[in-house]
Amino acid sequence: MGHGWEGVVLKLMRGKDFACTVTGAEQVTDRYRRVHLTDGGMLRATGVHPTMWVRLWFENAGKPHQRAYTLVDPDPVAGTFSLEFALHEGCASDWARRARPGDTIEATVQGTGFTVPDPLPSRLFVIGDPASLPAVNSLLDAMPGTPATIWFETPHESDAGLPVRARADHHELRRVPRRDAGAHLAEEVRAALPGLLGDDPAKAFFWIACDAATTRTLTSRIRKELAVPKERVNALGYWRTV
Repeated sequence: MGHGWEGVVLKLMRGKDFACTVTGAEQVTDRYRRVHLTDGGMLRATGVHPTMWVRLWFENAGKPHQRAYTLVDPDPVAGTFSLEFALHEGCASDWARRARPGDTIEATVQGTGFTVPDPLPSRLFVIGDPASLPAVNSLLDAMPGTPATIWFETPHESDAGLPVRARADHHELRRVPRRDAGAHLAEEVRAALPGLLGDDPAKAFFWIACDAATTRTLTSRIRKELAVPKERVNALGYWRTV
């Protein structure tokens, strides 16, 4: 399958293409599916970093369609990784539902990048949801000893069982039901932060990845109301409401 004009742009931006092969899949909940793959040499060629993502190519009504997904437990030595899909309507979720051993999918590595803060923050604040769960877990794995508060929004009842890798000794996990298009999550975070942040906001680190509108709201409030420096906030809207 060709990649259309998007593929041409990514190639001009030195994107690297790889063919990955499905080795298995598991249904984590009724709305969440994990697919296991071999990497086609990708991880040795590109290296690995926390929250690393790739652009996957799907066929949508005969046309190429790309979406970004975070790698789960990438292993450069074994040449393996997994992908996790918050299932909904669309060609990416359809592919994940059908994925069987031997199926292949093309991936482009271009644009990904994250460096763990050095020195480590005194406290980590993470705000995510099922769509960003792989990145949330990757971030927590990268800073296992850093005290963290995680707000995890749950749009569906079954999301309460999703495996957030919070450690009881260092991490506080707050699951928040999705209400009012994300406004409930934003208010929960806003109300709690003043009592958690401490005297020096520059020593904390924020990682925000939920729907685009809620991500914008939270980022603005954290920077303006709490005076957190912009370099201490990593924010990305993972999806848009329709």
